[in-house]
Amino acid sequence: MNSSYQTLSRRAGRTLTQSVISMAFLGLVGLTGPALAQGVGQYALTGKVVQVSDGDTINLLVDKTQHRIRLASIDAPETSHGSERPGQPFGEASRKNLADYVAGKTLTLTCYEKDHYGRDVCDVPANGTTANRLQVQDGMAWANQQAKGKFLRDKSLVGIQSDAQKKKLGLWAEAGAVAPWEWRVVCWQNKKCK
Repeated sequence: MNSSYQTLSRRAGRTLTQSVISMAFLGLVGLTGPALAQGVGQYALTGKVVQVSDGDTINLLVDKTQHRIRLASIDAPETSHGSERPGQPFGEASRKNLADYVAGKTLTLTCYEKDHYGRDVCDVPANGTTANRLQVQDGMAWANQQAKGKFLRDKSLVGIQSDAQKKKLGLWAEAGAVAPWEWRVVCWQNKKCK
């Protein structure tokens, strides 16, 4: 090999290596790790579910650090937070339903962002789909249509919710189900709980 070809190859190799490293950080190649990007605006978290707080919030232990996870695209009935913030009907049932799918399991989540509480907003795999979808399918959560659907990444959840409503599953078995985003305002903020 001539020296100019070797020099060019070394330069190209360095550039290729730098490109591969850059793409890994952007999630464009299939490298694995506890929190590597999966695509523009996405990242993965792999860890063990150590707590299920309610029907849309879990704690994931990743490399000895707990991450608070908010399930993307859904909003589950509120659980009780003391006498000033009572829970909704099906709040505890929703928490238990989610726990049945994910508690104690080691999972790789697809995450999108951190919310204003510092929670990672993620899709959580379960039974060949996501726990997010299963919660809505089982009538244990709403497709989050708060703020005109601003938080609804998975638009198919609207149809899944409609099916659960027609079948009167979970919270849809009782008339007058109040969406959690309305409950937080009417009951918790305005103190007009029913």
